[in-house]
Amino acid sequence: MLFNLAKQDSIANRFVAELRNVETQQDRFHFRRNLERLGEVLAYEISKTLVYEPVVVETPLGAATVMLPAQRIVLATILRAGLPFHQGMLNYFDTADSVFIGAYRKHHKDGSFEIQLDYVSKVNLDGCVLILADPMLATGASLNLALKELERFGNPAAIHIAVVVASVAGVEAVRRRWPKARIWAGAVDEELTAKSYIVPGLGDAGDLAFGEKL
Repeated sequence: MLFNLAKQDSIANRFVAELRNVETQQDRFHFRRNLERLGEVLAYEISKTLVYEPVVVETPLGAATVMLPAQRIVLATILRAGLPFHQGMLNYFDTADSVFIGAYRKHHKDGSFEIQLDYVSKVNLDGCVLILADPMLATGASLNLALKELERFGNPAAIHIAVVVASVAGVEAVRRRWPKARIWAGAVDEELTAKSYIVPGLGDAGDLAFGEKL
């Protein structure tokens, strides 16, 4: 399943527009805040798919029965670009466990690249709802590799992949590898360049949020 937030009119479209805009991108705080906002919006949308159970809450005047999430949630993100996006989700899923994944592109002289992982924090994933948050879904290589690595830590009851901007090719690549996973995107773009950049996309989310890498 693919959920494309841009298909419906909402205030979230403003957050995506500002993330894309070359002028507002100059303000790193604003850029990070919009990543965080999109994390909050998509967390709310994902929350509609969870399993709920009734819980009785005592009020000053009596008791109220409220339906609350019954599943354990684990939020995973790929460093470093994913941190503000992850924080937005953590603002809503504030009792969730977190997993952090260190990944980078190793470029070759012919212009090709491979994704390498150098760090994964450990957590028990058996029976949980796993949400993997990463701002950009370009080729799907890093997400597929991250999910494959996370398989070592248990079998989640459900997998959700949350991104700010995805390419059509990236969505298809992840669907082929993880057909039962749900993909949640702020927007989906058609074009992917030969160097695996999403067009129109928004640029390098990590550099825009934290500064260019040396």
